[in-house]
Amino acid sequence: MRRSAAGLGALCAFALISSAALAVGDGESPARAPGQVEKTFLIPAAEGYGVGECLAAGSGSCGQVVADAWCEAQGFAVAGSFGIAAADEYTGAIEQVPAAKTVEPPIRITCKD
Repeated sequence: MRRSAAGLGALCAFALISSAALAVGDGESPARAPGQVEKTFLIPAAEGYGVGECLAAGSGSCGQVVADAWCEAQGFAVAGSFGIAAADEYTGAIEQVPAAKTVEPPIRITCKD
């Protein structure tokens, strides 16, 4: 009985390995690279760190360094783009009657792997 259980276990393991190998691909078509992940963060312009001026410009070495550091802190490799967020990119962008107090638009940083 012990040998038949071991043989059955080996047979099951072989079947699992074979089916996994067949599921990978046909061996002729190239494997697809995983898609690049991007995520956009909206940061209040007056967050208190004093880097809003660097990021608001949308270009320059100061902003790129700060945006890259932000992305690295969030687990991404680099910042793809940064700058002031467009009005349609954040909640509260549509004017309401009566008009609310003026608020600076947030800063947008798009991070990617």
